Amino acid sequence: MNKAIEEKINTLLSRSIDTIYPSKDALKKILLSNKKISVYVGIDPTADYVHIGHSTNYIILKRFHELGHKVIVLVGDFTAMIGDPSDKTSMRIQLSEEQVEANLKTFKSQIGRILPLDDGQNPIEFVHNSKWLSKLSFNDAVELASNFTVQQMLERDAFKKRISDNKPLHLHEFFYPLMQGYDSVAMKVDIEVGGTDQTFNMLAGRTLEKRYLNKEKFVITTTLLENPVTGEKLMSKSLGTGVGLNDSPEEMYGKIMALPDEGILQCFVDCTYLLLSEVDKIAHDLKSGKNPRDIKKKLALEIVTMYHDVKKAHAAEENWTKQFSTRDKNYVPTNTTKLARKSFITQATRDTQRAALIAACATAIPQSMSEANRLFKQGGLRLNGNTITDASTLPEVGDILQIGKKHYFKIV
Repeated sequence: MNKAIEEKINTLLSRSIDTIYPSKDALKKILLSNKKISVYVGIDPTADYVHIGHSTNYIILKRFHELGHKVIVLVGDFTAMIGDPSDKTSMRIQLSEEQVEANLKTFKSQIGRILPLDDGQNPIEFVHNSKWLSKLSFNDAVELASNFTVQQMLERDAFKKRISDNKPLHLHEFFYPLMQGYDSVAMKVDIEVGGTDQTFNMLAGRTLEKRYLNKEKFVITTTLLENPVTGEKLMSKSLGTGVGLNDSPEEMYGKIMALPDEGILQCFVDCTYLLLSEVDKIAHDLKSGKNPRDIKKKLALEIVTMYHDVKKAHAAEENWTKQFSTRDKNYVPTNTTKLARKSFITQATRDTQRAALIAACATAIPQSMSEANRLFKQGGLRLNGNTITDASTLPEVGDILQIGKKHYFKIV
């Protein structure tokens, strides 16, 4: 075995990995044998948005692909219409077929920034699970369900919490792990990769492959991108902290700089290609008292370069420095979003009880009215570089409106 290949395998089986079922040693033995195997990640297309927290699994798929293995990306177009209950304390809204297809439009272009989708010699395959799940009969569903007990389902923390909180737990939600498990049977895969929140569903597939195919399936659970101090997710689109793979260089750089200092090291490990020996040096620098901001700038530069290029990464760094380090009040980013002046007029016409400016700003981010009002009172709304003190202000065409620290709008 080539030493470089063995080192790649060691990295694959350790970096960003939480647990390997049934064991890391068993999988390593197969990988060292040069046997070509199939590995997949399932995506539930409930959004058209991929953030760097999701990138961990695709980076692992890339490592498998570089070793010559078959990589499959499973589009859960059928299961998305039910909604994955994993780590959810309330029922997910079911998606229509049209919504699923709409969400998939930009997905390939985003993960294509990680995976070599144009590789003709070892092509990465995209499959939809509606191809087989839509054909299952009620008899098939009963047969699938017979492999699991209600007690097993109720052991899940999310279901327990919903029951204790007197929240509805619908019977159809039990079918999600059965269907995800059957995906493994239909594709006859060797490995499934997913976050630790998917452990139950992935192990269901392992059970069903043994039952239907008499075949062992390995399950690799990956670490979730969380703040090690608070346990909160570092990536959340709803909270505005998600660093999207399709974000502009400036957006990407700024969002990374806004991440909590405690999450720096895990982002280096899970979201970059930087060697772990380099990450160890960074950890040493942090312990030695080096300014976390300087280290975070290195992280931002690294990630923006991955998804754009080094020139754009340095330009984003320069923009961020002008905006936050020099505090240039006349700074305007190159990616200013356009905002129609009529939105302010509409708000003024619609609602005379509250300031049109506050209502329009709440819609633009979006955020709640109370959050927008608090931002205004704290001096967080600026027009052409000047703090807005009159909430009845209506911007004119050509003005630059700044909402908070990161959001700039050109009035059109």
